[in-house]
Amino acid sequence: MHDKQRFILYQGCFLVISFCMLWVFFPIGGSLDLALIHPWVSESGKFLLRDNWYLAELNHRYVKDLIILVYASFFIIWLASFKVEKFKPVRWTYGYFFCMVILSTSIIGLLKSQSAHACPWNSTIPTSQGFFWDFSASKGHCFPGGHASTGFALMAGYAVFRQSNKKRAYFFLVSGCILGFAMGWAQMMRGAHFLSHNLWTAWIIWLVNVIFYLFNYKRFTITPSSPE
Repeated sequence: MHDKQRFILYQGCFLVISFCMLWVFFPIGGSLDLALIHPWVSESGKFLLRDNWYLAELNHRYVKDLIILVYASFFIIWLASFKVEKFKPVRWTYGYFFCMVILSTSIIGLLKSQSAHACPWNSTIPTSQGFFWDFSASKGHCFPGGHASTGFALMAGYAVFRQSNKKRAYFFLVSGCILGFAMGWAQMMRGAHFLSHNLWTAWIIWLVNVIFYLFNYKRFTITPSSPE
């Protein structure tokens, strides 16, 4: 079986199976979402870690800025490739990586801006005996997870280096999964997102990367992916 055909088969199966699993087991605000977010909600429905410095500043600001610097470095090398000879072989791959990061995070941002799903911290209604979840809350724009998308966008590196450098490809894949999940989990602890928000973010970003990789498959078979 040709590599491209094998990739289509494996990724097609993975995307369909993972979609079904998310649809069945992780509906937004479903039982698993509520069970996993329960430890971070007070008896009155407040998220006590909402303004925690480590979660609100370190994770939401500094870690995000650090990852953005990584993306910016790819953009800078792409720009330099028009003037610096040694960077010319990576012009396509580095430019592609940066474009996929921008595209995938922009798609998440667009979907989020049109979403009717509210954040968990806007969905708790306090009562005299505790609180209840109100999923008809009017404040939406919280699905999928925008912050987690910054980390998950690193997965674009898997496509970039898949054919030229397997170790680097899996480094980007694993790093993207770990960072996206960790950043998303921190947001869940603050009450900004349910876990389902972030899992769907990962699925959407991976779908986008698979589609664009297939459209550009031939370019990766003939183009070097790392500076000499």
